[in-house]
Amino acid sequence: MSEKISEDSNALSKQSKLAQLIKKTASEKIGPENTVLVWPNLVYLELIAIMVSVAVILFLSLVSPAPLEELASADTTPNPTKAPWYFLGLQELLVYFDPWLAGMVLPTFIIIGLVLIPYLDPSPLGKGYYTFKERKFSMLGFGFGLSLWWVLILIGVFFRGLDWSWYWPWDDPHFHQPAGAVKLMDLEIILQSTLGLSEAPLTTLGRYAITKANVLTWALFLGFYGVGFTVPFLFFRDFYRKLGFVRYNLTMFFFISMMGVPMKIFLRLLADVKYVLVTPWFKF
Repeated sequence: MSEKISEDSNALSKQSKLAQLIKKTASEKIGPENTVLVWPNLVYLELIAIMVSVAVILFLSLVSPAPLEELASADTTPNPTKAPWYFLGLQELLVYFDPWLAGMVLPTFIIIGLVLIPYLDPSPLGKGYYTFKERKFSMLGFGFGLSLWWVLILIGVFFRGLDWSWYWPWDDPHFHQPAGAVKLMDLEIILQSTLGLSEAPLTTLGRYAITKANVLTWALFLGFYGVGFTVPFLFFRDFYRKLGFVRYNLTMFFFISMMGVPMKIFLRLLADVKYVLVTPWFKF
């Protein structure tokens, strides 16, 4: 009997020491003044937020219900045929990019990038509280990407009309816009005519002719990524050291690719550039 009591007291002593160690470790990491209980503090706030969100959605659905168009007809094709609003960003990207890039590659990059965010940004700063000063790059980068996506959606909803032409709010949406005189050209052709480069191919890969202008477009394309990778590495060494080699390169690849989307759009709108880089596999 005494041996059993001794064993029980030893077990309780070990459990007590383990509990003290756990409590001590937790209290060292996070003080009691910086913590709140999930129940009821957080759960009540989430419940209130859900109820308010549902009430707002119900109110909007009653005040301004989604319009229903006429039944589909095999004799009449709507002009333009617009995707649901949440896909209009992709439909707008088709104006500026190769369909394979706009429809497959860019959306895949968005999904993979969002999945990798918790692994690429392991910093504990900003967890459990709101801060901008401590997470400027993360918040500005994510905010820019989200804003760009909403801008593309709004353009598709409010500024695209017949033949997917640009319509200002004061334009009549029932009349076709006059055909513009602007002729879009690939950057390779623009450089070739501007710099007087020869059209003779340096070499060929099957049906793909590599000219001087083509090499120059490759240099500009790779240089854009090269500068994007190099500048933060040289001038923001702390940023590189915090992320490490692998996380830094993945982060910069997705960030530079995101920044390339509006740059490509501006090149098309301002300089009439159809594609920056033309290859047998894709056009960018």
